[in-house]
Amino acid sequence: MPEFTSPTLLLLLTAVLSYLLGSVPFGVVITRALGLGDLRQIGSGNIGATNVLRTGNKRAAFATLILDAAKGGVAVLIARAMVGEDAAQVGGLAAFLGHLYPVWLGFKGGKGVATFLGILLALAWPAGLAACATWLVVAAVSRISSLSALAAAALAPVWLWWLGDTSMVLLAALLALLVFVRHSANIARIRAGNEPRIGRK
Repeated sequence: MPEFTSPTLLLLLTAVLSYLLGSVPFGVVITRALGLGDLRQIGSGNIGATNVLRTGNKRAAFATLILDAAKGGVAVLIARAMVGEDAAQVGGLAAFLGHLYPVWLGFKGGKGVATFLGILLALAWPAGLAACATWLVVAAVSRISSLSALAAAALAPVWLWWLGDTSMVLLAALLALLVFVRHSANIARIRAGNEPRIGRK
């Protein structure tokens, strides 16, 4: 864990603002703007990039991926620049919770994979790149997005520890746990052998 030295009020303000930023449902906004319908009524009903891809619009899916990752990364970078390293971790956690439980959608949000990777890249980019590489390798082999996400999340704390960013291991482990919780239905389908593969509408 980081050493919390910043004023409590600043950390609370960081948490609130980061949560609101993380709550922005870019997948829903983009699909509606492009006339693709309500993303929550399409495919799995998830608001993330994988489900946007099921609309058949690859550009919309890519834009959702980048923006969902960016909101986590931006929350970390602003908190770090304006307050400090302890606030960066607070901001990352709050933005992640915002994506999972967005106030704008009745606290029913996404599964957090892109936002998780964006936070990790901003906190410690070498570990973030390692996590992204993990996702890509598992995706290339399995063609299962959820399995790739689970592998990347599970190994993120390991990458941080191995690369010497030990103060961030606890946060990464907590975020990874939340990723696994949000993927509980996917885990059941993976075990049953009927989890949809990447590109399936």
